Amino acid sequence: MESVVVQDSKQEAPVIHVEDLTVFRSGKSVIHDINLKVFKGDFVAIVGPNGGGKSTFLLSILGLLRAQKGSIRIFDQPSSSKHVFGKIGWVSQAAAHLSKDVKITVQELVRLGTVSVQNMFSFLDNGRSESVQKALQMVGMDCCADCNIAHLSGGQRQRAVIARALASNAELIILDEPLVGIDRASKNALLKLLNRLCQEEGKTIIMVSHDLAAMRQTTHRLVFLEETIQFDGKTDSFPDLAGLADLRGLNDAQSDETQSLMSRIRDKMVE
Repeated sequence: MESVVVQDSKQEAPVIHVEDLTVFRSGKSVIHDINLKVFKGDFVAIVGPNGGGKSTFLLSILGLLRAQKGSIRIFDQPSSSKHVFGKIGWVSQAAAHLSKDVKITVQELVRLGTVSVQNMFSFLDNGRSESVQKALQMVGMDCCADCNIAHLSGGQRQRAVIARALASNAELIILDEPLVGIDRASKNALLKLLNRLCQEEGKTIIMVSHDLAAMRQTTHRLVFLEETIQFDGKTDSFPDLAGLADLRGLNDAQSDETQSLMSRIRDKMVE
């Protein structure tokens, strides 16, 4: 079955515009011929098997990996351009797994999101405290501002690192496996928060996750990536397991083997 890609009908300039992207790592092609447009307010999940190129794609969007072919533009600028600094909030998979030896409060962690080259050595506040407070309120963590990060649950730590991204006034938030290691209630609360950030705050969110069920229930759009984009469309049109196997080019080998075995058993019973 050929890949399924739903063409966009939006007229505004995309937040992310990827054209014919191919990226090599260690001399081998990891992703190839990627074409993708993401618009303001979109909540997009990138799913796919391990080794399918999801992390490589994120690192390429962040400008950390060079494209062998093709291009990535963020806010109509090259992904490595200084003009996109501060507009992208990156929440890595390890961001919420801070060592218990780290003595830092939620407020101090979030304030790190306001640090830039321009203000790194400045003693002036320049609205940074206001940005921190607003970010904490947006994620519902203002009541925990003075709490030590080490004392928080997994879900609360995820909210804190998302607040750090928001404190930088990021318009695009990119998350790598934010649901790993948190319980069901925290997972549901986090997904509702991310959806609200899109709907009410106009944020654009790209999230990599292995939790396909959660992505189908929450995100607006699913992208299935395995070396190239196999599916790109609304979550309610994402294929079932049989369709997904077809997309990946997996044959039902078990069916042929089972039928052969059953045929031999029937022959023995007749003899």
